[in-house]
Formats: sequence, C-alpha cells, structure tokens
Amino acid sequence: DLEQWYYRITQYADELLEGLDTVDWPERVKTMQRNWIGRSEGGRLIFRSEAGHEFEVFTTRPDTVWGATFMVLAPEHPLVGELTTPENADAVAAYQDAARRESEIERMSTDASKPKTGVFTGSYCLNPFTGRQVPIWLGNFVLAEYGTGAVMAVPAHDQRDFDFSKKYGMERIVVIQPEGEAPLTP
Repeated sequence: DLEQWYYRITQYADELLEGLDTVDWPERVKTMQRNWIGRSEGGRLIFRSEAGHEFEVFTTRPDTVWGATFMVLAPEHPLVGELTTPENADAVAAYQDAARRESEIERMSTDASKPKTGVFTGSYCLNPFTGRQVPIWLGNFVLAEYGTGAVMAVPAHDQRDFDFSKKYGMERIVVIQPEGEAPLTP
C-alpha cells in the first residue's frame, strides 16, 4: 500500500451539487459531474461479528436489511486480520495480494465482463434485524477508501450482489415485492 493524498470531496458534496445549478454548462456535463460527486442519501448500520468485532455499512435502502444474507469487506479493511480464521488465512492472504495488484479503477469497473470475485474469511456476523448468521466475505468490488469499506449484500434486490451470491452459492431472500407485479423469486 502506498501513502498518498486524498481530497475529502464528500465533505463538499452538497456545496458542489448546489453550485452546478449556477454554471452555464450543458446538462450532460452537469449530469456527469453529479455522478462523479456521487452523493447518496441513506443510513449507517452496525453489524457485529460473532467474536464481537463491530463494523459499519452504509446503505441507501435500509428497508432491505431483512434480506442481507452476506457481508463483503474490502480486502484491505482493518478488521480482516481479526475476522480471518486460521483455516482461511492462506486463501485470504493470497486474495489480498491479488487485490493489491489491481487498480481502484479496475476494481470498481461496472463492465459485465469483469468478474466480481471474493473469498470467505471464515467468520460470521449476526443480522441485527433477523438474528440470522451471515457469512463475512472479502470482495474485489469493495474499496476501503469508499464509504465504510463494507457492504451489506442483499442479493434479491441488487444485481452485483445477486451475481456474487449465485457464483458462491449464497442464499437470496426477497423482502420487497412491487405492488401489482408477479411475486419475485430469489
């Protein structure tokens, strides 16, 4: 890991977004800027591992927490060493090494041909709303510098989480049913 400077753009997100209304730019450029600023409304939830380690996730859809069937942490998340069980240590270390070789742009790619990969830490946390045991994974699509470095995966309602759960054989629970539509299947 290299030491580097980061600008706290998120600290100025509201001001930057408001300022876009005052500039004479084409709407498509303003839209690109809004997307780059990336301000999201949502909430933070605390999850606790079975060993008592707490980590925080940010979600724009807290109403889907009942469908969270696994967690995904950034490979460089500070709790990885404490959450990794001895029997999973070699696989986790190899995965972290591979993740370090990828750039942030490669890891955040939305290109469908870029597979989302992961490795199981061997640990579980409890879903605070359902009491269910939820496995904790590492994933190449989660960055420690972005948000909290942890994702609450709700595979029945998010395409990336769905693809990941399908690849690794994890459960999918439907918690939101659109009115007037045929029942969703996991």
